[in-house]
Amino acid sequence: MKKLVILLIAVLLSASLAQDLGGKTLVVGSDTTFPPFESINDEGVTVGFDVDVLKAVCEKINCVVEFQTTAWDGIFAALAQGEFDLVASGVTITEERDEVVDFSDPYYYANQAIALRPEDDGLTLEDLKAGNQVLGAQVGTTNAILAEELFGRDRLSLYDDFNSAVLALINGDVDAVVIDGGAAKEFAQQYAGDVIVGITGVTGEDPEAYGFAAQEGDEILEAINAGLAAINEDGTYVRIYKKWFGN
Repeated sequence: MKKLVILLIAVLLSASLAQDLGGKTLVVGSDTTFPPFESINDEGVTVGFDVDVLKAVCEKINCVVEFQTTAWDGIFAALAQGEFDLVASGVTITEERDEVVDFSDPYYYANQAIALRPEDDGLTLEDLKAGNQVLGAQVGTTNAILAEELFGRDRLSLYDDFNSAVLALINGDVDAVVIDGGAAKEFAQQYAGDVIVGITGVTGEDPEAYGFAAQEGDEILEAINAGLAAINEDGTYVRIYKKWFGN
């Protein structure tokens, strides 16, 4: 019995040490133009839901995060080349991406939406499908993929980031922007009077899961997943969620 207790303690200690990163600094690549998930505030600091979640995770597994702004286009190639330890950028977990990177457990579920100008309030998805409006989206995103599937490539304008797409909407260069719902609400607040969340639930009952990405085979994700589980269990995740998205 005594040997069994000693063995159990050793196993628990080993598991604990495996989830302790020893104060390691994790360099996190992020396209910081995607509020409320990540953006640069007036003081030049990277803030957002993803930032707070990763900081809370690090409090559980003994690490610190250092966000590095990078363009979305090419972000996974940069990760594969070792420029970052993680990518945190509102990344949807897809089979295609999973072939080149590994993902953490999901930490957020998103449904796609369509942002419109206020004068177009009331337009439906069917109206857009039947019309000739030009849609905007960010290059290399699941939003761009969905927009092309729904409306065709000829009606799609792609931008380097969603802020540029939203500004194009305001300026009349496009008639709508396909974007994740949480970001659509944030841009509607940021550009109140010029942008609205016109259509929600575009992806229906199949929301997209966000995950943190790491190089293939990187065992750091074991610790990240342990941290995610811990902040879910103690209520930290809910507090962060309410801070950025409300109830």
